[in-house]
Amino acid sequence: MAEAARRLTLTPAAVAQQVRALERELGVPLVARSGRTVLPTPAGHRLLGRAGELLRDLGTLRAVVLEDVVAGELRLGAINTALHTLLPNILGRLAQAHPEVTVFIQSGLSQQLVEAVRRDELDAAVCLHPEFALDKATAWELLREEPLVVLAPPKLADRGAHELLRSQPLLRYDRSFGIGKRADAYLRAHGIVPIERFELSSLLAISLMVSEGLGVSLVSDIASPLTAGLDVARVALPDQVEPRRLGVLWRRGTARARLVAAFLAQARPGVGTPQHANVTDTNSYARLSA
Repeated sequence: MAEAARRLTLTPAAVAQQVRALERELGVPLVARSGRTVLPTPAGHRLLGRAGELLRDLGTLRAVVLEDVVAGELRLGAINTALHTLLPNILGRLAQAHPEVTVFIQSGLSQQLVEAVRRDELDAAVCLHPEFALDKATAWELLREEPLVVLAPPKLADRGAHELLRSQPLLRYDRSFGIGKRADAYLRAHGIVPIERFELSSLLAISLMVSEGLGVSLVSDIASPLTAGLDVARVALPDQVEPRRLGVLWRRGTARARLVAAFLAQARPGVGTPQHANVTDTNSYARLSA
């Protein structure tokens, strides 16, 4: 009770009074007191299980009734690569522009996030464009395109992308994910049989391994502060394929439309495709974060 009072900037007596008032309203004890020890009753535990949902519903009410102030909770989904690339900057601008907005973030795969938006469990998601056509009730806006590139140690950057993929150990991105599937399709289409070394689902770990000289990798060209200091070269592919498209997906007519619009307004300054030359980039991987 004392810790709750400290977090709420109230006195312990005020917190206890509010708990007793809630107990009277619900007609059931929510906490059991024994000396200085206070523990939730079974009913209290059940209430705690719904508390987060109830508070989010309260945030929705604020978002609906306030006309001149953008406030309330935005339920946002994001794929992992978005979490450590463009999303922190967007959220920083959002917090500065609308300090009364809070954001609940749920990470997951693109397909999972799309379905969560469709079920109204999330207001919007930063994810890859679905492989299927979107219905009229679902909107999409592109934030960035990420082409496939070969990551290689700088000392090997003067070699062609296909030569690197054929002659150097390959650090594969997990083929059960979109990046890995696209990379595998490219290798098969060009008859490249790589020297297999590792297969994993972390772009950061792959970049670290390439910087240590463990091999090369065929992945989407991301821009992450986590890879900014790594000494890794990007080698352009001679035969470009469709880039990975990262954007925002949301339901039209959502009750939190004002919150989604505020998020999009802060996301748009970062819209664009990283500028890639048609030649090898022999500079540090830090160029990706410029």
